[in-house]
Amino acid sequence: MTTSETAGRLWLPYAQMQTAAPPLLAAWTEGCRIGLADGRVLVDGIASWWTACHGYNHPHIRAAVTEQLGRMPHVMLGGLVHPQALRLAERLSAMLPGDLGRVFFAESGSVAVEVAIKMAVQYWLNRGVRGRTRLVAFRGGYHGDTLATMAVCDPEEGMHSLFSGVLPLHHIVGLPRDTASEAALDSLLAAEGHGIAAILVEPLVQGAGGMLFHDAEVLRRLRRLADRHGVLLILDEIFTGFGRTGAMFACAAAGIVPDIVTLSKALTGGTLALSAAVARETVFAAFLSDDPMRALMHGPTYMGNPLACAAANASLDLFEREDRLGQVAAIAAQLACELEPCRTLPGVVDVRVLGAIGVVQLEGIADMNRLKADLVAQGVWIRPFRDIVYLTPSFTVSPKELSLLGGAIRAVLARR
Repeated sequence: MTTSETAGRLWLPYAQMQTAAPPLLAAWTEGCRIGLADGRVLVDGIASWWTACHGYNHPHIRAAVTEQLGRMPHVMLGGLVHPQALRLAERLSAMLPGDLGRVFFAESGSVAVEVAIKMAVQYWLNRGVRGRTRLVAFRGGYHGDTLATMAVCDPEEGMHSLFSGVLPLHHIVGLPRDTASEAALDSLLAAEGHGIAAILVEPLVQGAGGMLFHDAEVLRRLRRLADRHGVLLILDEIFTGFGRTGAMFACAAAGIVPDIVTLSKALTGGTLALSAAVARETVFAAFLSDDPMRALMHGPTYMGNPLACAAANASLDLFEREDRLGQVAAIAAQLACELEPCRTLPGVVDVRVLGAIGVVQLEGIADMNRLKADLVAQGVWIRPFRDIVYLTPSFTVSPKELSLLGGAIRAVLARR
């Protein structure tokens, strides 16, 4: 049966409904495991697209959401505020480096990036500078699937290439990994800076572009170049934020302060949809005026949803009470041991680990459906894409569960 026959009326993401393998029916989740309706139990190696950092169904988060549900499941954030949103904004501001202190909530990561782009462009308009409407983004990058965010993704990566000619044009260039590429970006900013509002980058890891790593010096170069040419710097920490790379935030690990940072994914511990664009005081100040048209005219209906904010506050409690970053360090060490033997397998071109991210890069994947099915048959939930098989487990994954995940990858790749 095809996916379109087994998914009912659902239109599934990133799936050619004519040819994709039928989806599996999930019945329950607990810890790092997904229970299927047919009785099978899978160890989750990707934490539901990198969100369930504390594992599924954590009792502390569940209790916080349940309590909030009985008190106030939702209230609009237009003209009203509520304690959960106020507390979460204060806590995020205190956690982030520098003066990143103005928190604008949304529901999804893509929308948070759109808000950040809108902030950057309007920042210049509010200061009386017109024409700064383009961004600098990077090859291998991914920032979302909405129209504005597709325009700042790598145009050659395939997923959004159909929309060339429809999307706004931005400068998509190579990361400044060395002095030559830094000089090239320096020249671009010198020549085109009058039309550039901001530089946008995923710090340390370009996630959906293929789990591509770069070092912290790249981010320091970008901060220097942004300052030199008077453009804003936006860091998209939707994937990297909340411990995934080994530090709470990649920008802090690099020792820089972006002008705007976007957050989502693990923000609520994988419980409810929530995102944020957090700006420095200098950016926020450009929107303060007697002129109402200088306000940020944006307002997602469910922004700052109390249930989601309650989940996020409970998630931050767990980061404070439990040694999540220590767990990430232990995961990194074990991932290196589990995945390094893959380097000698046929078709493997690279193995790399950073924090709770482990990647086996292949020459290519000829039959993606078969590879995914073979992994499920090993009792694991791992979703390869492009040319990589990767792990981004919950930080609470046990050594035994992580061994099962690593062993499944080695076994399946050895039979290719």
